[in-house]
Order: sequence, then C-alpha cells, then structure tokens
Amino acid sequence: MTPKLLVSDFAGTAMREEGSVLSAYRLALDEYRIPFTETDLAARRGASKRAVFEELAGRTYGPAEVAVVAGRALARFEETLRREYETGDVREIDGAEAAFRELKGAGMKLALSSGFERSVVDLLVRRLRWTELFDLVLAGNDAPAGRPAPFLIYRAMMDLGVHDVGTVAVVGDTPLDLQAGTNARAGWVIGVLSGAHGLETLGATSHTHLLPSVASLPALFR
Repeated sequence: MTPKLLVSDFAGTAMREEGSVLSAYRLALDEYRIPFTETDLAARRGASKRAVFEELAGRTYGPAEVAVVAGRALARFEETLRREYETGDVREIDGAEAAFRELKGAGMKLALSSGFERSVVDLLVRRLRWTELFDLVLAGNDAPAGRPAPFLIYRAMMDLGVHDVGTVAVVGDTPLDLQAGTNARAGWVIGVLSGAHGLETLGATSHTHLLPSVASLPALFR
C-alpha cells in the first residue's frame, strides 16, 4: 500500500535552511529581552513560532505581558526573515521538487506544512515557484496548536478529504515533526537527515523510516 496523502514539513525538509531561522530568533529574543539558550532553540525547531515566543516570554514576563511581548518579538522575527528571504538565496533540498512531482504524478495528494506564519510561508512558496506543486499549503496559524500536536496533519486530511490516518505519510527533519506524525497515528512517520537534526537525534525519536532527504521518497513508495 502507498500513502494517499503526504504531509511534508517545509524548512529543512523541502527547503534548505542554512541558519536564517536561528539568526532571526536570536535577534528578536535579544531585542525584547526574552532569555533563551541555544538548547531551547534547537529543541523547538519545527514548532509554531508564535508558540515558541509565548513559551519563552512566559518564563520572564507576567501573564498580562506575555501575549504583547511575544507578539512583538514574533513580528520582529518575521520581519527579519521576510527581508532575508525576499533578497537572499532560497533553494529547495536537492531533488525535492522532482520527488514531489513524481509522487503527485502517481496519484498521491501533497500537503506542505510549516511552523512559520502565513506571510512567510507564502513568500517562500512564491520564491520557490511551488504555487501549483502542493494540493495544500499550511502555515503555523492554520491549526489551534503546532507540533508536536497532530492538528496540522488533521487539517490537511480534512481539507483534502482523506479519512484514514493510516494512509497518511508524514515527513520532517525534527523530532517535533516525527512526534506530530506519531501523535496523529500516521501510517508512515519519516525522518529526513537534510535539516536541523542528525541520525542520533532522529533515530532516538519514534519513526517508521529514516531517509537522507525527501529525494528518496519515491523509491520508498515504489
């Protein structure tokens, strides 16, 4: 059996991510005096960016201030990323588009999901010329909670008319991506080594497959 739906993470999985996200995090957190460690950021790769700022701000600011400070920091983060992505190099993971097109040609529905807010996601999809490649593109604010919650996966299923989560494949480069797939009870939970984490980290996270990158997906499903 092959999947009816593939839900792929974006940065680090489908698109190269070479440090822009971490740099934008550091700038925004420092500017709004939100304490963090590099371990904090590494553990939250793949998470909803809004949720990350709210969680980290909640360690220092009172409940009445968290939403305001986190919202401003998120806006600064997004402004920094948009400026980088509007003018900088935006590239796919080698072989990603060809792999996705092959899977789509074989009848698989494709959803792209991200922890970025909508404006950043749309910018990146446009820069990569992927507007018509995916059947659905989801941003971090398209679900009530981000990864490791399974809601982005369920949203893709609902919007694309897929009823059996056992026919869904989830692919990503972070433990949170894999945890979301496991929490959804997806039939395939696939880690790729093209992004934020290596074999030691992803291998220790529940999964069904580990691949070098999404370029290897068509061979897995043949």
